[in-house]
Amino acid sequence: MLDAIHHVALICTDYDRSRRFYVELLGLDLIREVYREERQSWKADLRIGSAQLELFSFPASVPRPSYPEATGLRHLAFAVVNLDPVVVRLEAAGVAVEPIRIDPYTDRRFTFFSDPDGLPLEFYESQ
Repeated sequence: MLDAIHHVALICTDYDRSRRFYVELLGLDLIREVYREERQSWKADLRIGSAQLELFSFPASVPRPSYPEATGLRHLAFAVVNLDPVVVRLEAAGVAVEPIRIDPYTDRRFTFFSDPDGLPLEFYESQ
């Protein structure tokens, strides 16, 4: 029935800032980028493994409340082979990163941080 996650779509408040964050800082590959004149909206398709992250901008988008235990998307997690270099890279770019924790069920290390719009993101060590 279901094969995989095809994409996750994000709406950002500052397209250029978020594009730099996801492409230059996190290293996602830009597949395509289009400006949709009729919607006054940018859209970038970014590759993350076999899935995509769609990054949208819309004029006057409404902020969505985000709380750790609110109904809906809790956070978006990215698998990494080694947490240490990616944490160093984020901190060097001025991104606040929570202390590394250990998942008590898998013994894997993980940490949380936020994108430029405050979306909670996680790096989860895959090995």
